Amino acid sequence: MQQLETASVTTTTGVADDFRGKPGERQVTVLAREEWQAACQEIKQPLPWVSRRANLYIEEINLYQSIGKLLQIGPLILLITRETDPCNRMQETHHKLFEALTKDWRGGVCCRVIQDGAIAIGDQVALSDAT
Repeated sequence: MQQLETASVTTTTGVADDFRGKPGERQVTVLAREEWQAACQEIKQPLPWVSRRANLYIEEINLYQSIGKLLQIGPLILLITRETDPCNRMQETHHKLFEALTKDWRGGVCCRVIQDGAIAIGDQVALSDAT
């Protein structure tokens, strides 16, 4: 995983230079800081968010049960399509992390790109109902 200050996100490739990037319902994954911290607190181990292997890391937005909602990050608009299920790599990171991430959507969400955008750390983030 590589942490970036800025990224281009498109409907065709998802996050630029992501080797898994392609159109579809799991085009971009998003992790909420508060949920990641809750999982780390539960396992009593602070871990860097990149351990989760999500594409984007946001804060102050509750992603729990948000399927069908729009997530806007700067000019980028994402449609939330599903909860991100933790993978077995989480067990390799910490023996209790997989279980901690299965609660209350702590593992984040999967999204489809609706509107391309160049994003940066500090961009405004908002969650809204699709119209």
